[in-house]
Amino acid sequence: QVPDSFPPLRNETAVHVLRGRMKGIQGHCNSCYMDAALFSLFSCTSVLDSMLFKPFPLCDRNVQSILRDEIVNPLRKTGFVRARSVMHLREQLTEKGQCSSFTNAEKDPEEFLNLIMQQILGIEPLLKLQSGSQEEQQDCYCYQIFMDKQEDLVVPDVQQLVEHSFLTYDLKLVEIPSCFIIQMPRFGKEYKMFSKIIPSLELDITDLLLDSPRECCVCGDVATLECS
Repeated sequence: QVPDSFPPLRNETAVHVLRGRMKGIQGHCNSCYMDAALFSLFSCTSVLDSMLFKPFPLCDRNVQSILRDEIVNPLRKTGFVRARSVMHLREQLTEKGQCSSFTNAEKDPEEFLNLIMQQILGIEPLLKLQSGSQEEQQDCYCYQIFMDKQEDLVVPDVQQLVEHSFLTYDLKLVEIPSCFIIQMPRFGKEYKMFSKIIPSLELDITDLLLDSPRECCVCGDVATLECS
């Protein structure tokens, strides 16, 4: 355990600490979905550090301390987290979530995030989505990209995938999210939609926002009509 707090890794420090053998989060018993999610959420960003410290209304302090002291701090300090620490978290999730397969089976990352963010820590949903002309909003913690196979997208980047997915399902972001967690369409042992995906280091969500003023592509003034 590492009880002290460590900031997320940046630039050359991140490369130095995270590159090489015996780095990252050690896998064990189908933990890859959780390992990848935890690494993405905490290794190089502090956007969700409130999960580690803030006393949310429903917050389980035991799970919070395991997450902070046994996983995030060791990852940021040494670049390595042993499988036993992740298993400790999985055991607690099994107990709190009343699902015995959290310790041995492969899960969808969204199921893990919903359990730990909503039921265990009591965090407000991070995303507000609206479909088409419907007034109802969908609150969620992450967005999973669903899309049909696009022949012209051989090696896409994240920007392209998000835009294609939102367009396909006629979705808009109701507001700018404080944190935009996106699950890529690469999952399962048998099928991968794309052999690789290029990370977009910045994501332009201008065209994904509901009722956001945008520039007309013809005259340059504020647009009054939108064509998908």
